[in-house]
Amino acid sequence: MGRDKETAPLSRTALGERARLRLVVITPAGAQLHPLPAQGEVVIGRAESSQVAIDDPAVSRQHLKLRISGLPPRLEVEDLGSANGTYLRGERVAARMPVPLEPGDALEIGEVTLVVQGRGGRGAEGSPDDATGGASEDPMAQVRRLVERVAPSELSVLLLGETGVGKSHLAEEIHRRSRRSGGPFLAINCAALAEALLDSELFGHEKGAFTGAAQAKAGLLESAGGGTVFLDEVGEMPAALQAKLLTALEKREVIRVGALRPRPIDVRFVAATNRDLEAASARGEFRQDLYFRLNGVSMVVPPLRRRRSELPALAEQFAAEAVARHGIDRPVRIGEDAMQALLERRWPGNLRELRNAIERAAVLSAGGEISASDLPPEAPAAAEQEPDPAGERERILAALEQCAGNQSRAAKLLGISRGTLVARLEAFGIKRPRKNQP
Repeated sequence: MGRDKETAPLSRTALGERARLRLVVITPAGAQLHPLPAQGEVVIGRAESSQVAIDDPAVSRQHLKLRISGLPPRLEVEDLGSANGTYLRGERVAARMPVPLEPGDALEIGEVTLVVQGRGGRGAEGSPDDATGGASEDPMAQVRRLVERVAPSELSVLLLGETGVGKSHLAEEIHRRSRRSGGPFLAINCAALAEALLDSELFGHEKGAFTGAAQAKAGLLESAGGGTVFLDEVGEMPAALQAKLLTALEKREVIRVGALRPRPIDVRFVAATNRDLEAASARGEFRQDLYFRLNGVSMVVPPLRRRRSELPALAEQFAAEAVARHGIDRPVRIGEDAMQALLERRWPGNLRELRNAIERAAVLSAGGEISASDLPPEAPAAAEQEPDPAGERERILAALEQCAGNQSRAAKLLGISRGTLVARLEAFGIKRPRKNQP
């Protein structure tokens, strides 16, 4: 019997490399990525005739439909009268009534989770704002939703954001929420070790492989079996090691330095960078195939200046840690004038700067209360305003991807004004399609 036209498989053209969106399907059995067309409708269900078929008992034969239209792409989801329902932001979607969907939103069907994301790279560049771009959502809410949904899967995760925003803490959170939480979480700073040491740390070595190798040693990728490997500052990895890491990702095996035979590995990869990996790829400094392998799902961690509602609790936490670390014999509280001063700062150094400021103030404070005068001088505003050429373009592209090209929301996520974002799009040569552009 022929397939219904509406549910025929997506054409190779529609699924081509130029597709702007992809669907992340997370089930108890694992995770899959499905390219989506730039325009059109996609039926999702248990039936094999569905364009995206999901073999799970909670999913109806034709469960829901995604609609993609306009430039930049606008998304809608319509439940097709399913038995178990489709849930968005904790509420059941009414049957046969299309509702707007934002990239990063999680659709829940029993234990199945669906997340629409941009494909990354140049596919998400420079799309204009839409009328709903001024949403006042907590800037970290979308990131937390993605962590909650993606963590149980085996997808590689790429964390993007300014230095000091807490990417390492988020990597640990992904590990804690994953099925690998009982295994080790091993982190390595790819910028902190020389190439020879990094090779040995990641892949291990055999006895006598080099001067000082008195005995064989398992590398990080072996030692983390059943757990998670966090590659911090992955953009700084030397080119020679990038090829070996790509092989490890693709074949799930490593060859120790000085060895002849590969060894299997069982790890999940989380990586972080503040560099523009796409630009680095164009310059031949970072392998594009490795970038795509690491970028199963990307998340932009917003800067502290866009997360001011979190600042009081963070400051109190850092104050308590300072008391314990320095053996201060009294509790230290933060006075009202100090808290107001903290809230008014721009924090170009993000969480790291806040932690250092509170630690210094806790040691210097008298009477167990931090006052505004105990805080270090604020860094010049220009430090925040000047873009970082090495990482700014990558963060802008990832934010635009995460916000489906909505410039107002992307600017908010990045912690800059929309005008500043527009200026940086022009400075980096990122094209800005106009509304209604064919």
